[in-house]
Amino acid sequence: MASEARKAEVERPWMGLQRPATLKVSTQTFQNKTSDVTTGGFMKKLLLPILLVFSIQAMAEDDQLSVPVYRLTLDAANSVAQAAIDECRKQGIQAGVTVVDRNGIVQVALRDTLAPQITLPISKGKALAAVNFGVSTADLADRANTPIGRVPGLVMSQGGLLIQAAGNNFGAVGVSGAPSGATDEECAQAGVNAIQDDLEMSL
Repeated sequence: MASEARKAEVERPWMGLQRPATLKVSTQTFQNKTSDVTTGGFMKKLLLPILLVFSIQAMAEDDQLSVPVYRLTLDAANSVAQAAIDECRKQGIQAGVTVVDRNGIVQVALRDTLAPQITLPISKGKALAAVNFGVSTADLADRANTPIGRVPGLVMSQGGLLIQAAGNNFGAVGVSGAPSGATDEECAQAGVNAIQDDLEMSL
């Protein structure tokens, strides 16, 4: 029996010895570090494509050779002009209305049945002044008698409004024919209101 016990002790010399208490801690610490490394590697792999996309986008913006330009469709411009005419009619006024794009090019010009011919060049001048200076012509009244206000083709009297949506300038509308500029502006505002909501929703 003694020889068998001695044999077992030789074959399994670790029996009866207490394992170091730090063994489990060391293993856990190693596992934690391994987990950290693995997680860190995963996050790097996850973030790298995202950072790459932003970098490419930034480079593309720096190198872009063109910009998008917003324009009203003919139908939209016509809706503005017709709504302005209709509002003037409600007030018993025969008016001329001009809608220009952001470059000042005429898209639509309407003159009501009995409106004087001169209402068209005046409404065009109001629309051109609004779109070129980026404000309503009511805000330009104090410059009407300055050298800038006397530039041919510009009319700096009330009745010209910008057509804008979501910070983008689409053009302007000018109205002429009412006894006062304030009434011209009311008609112009009715024209802008006719498409404002749809224009905002389209962007």
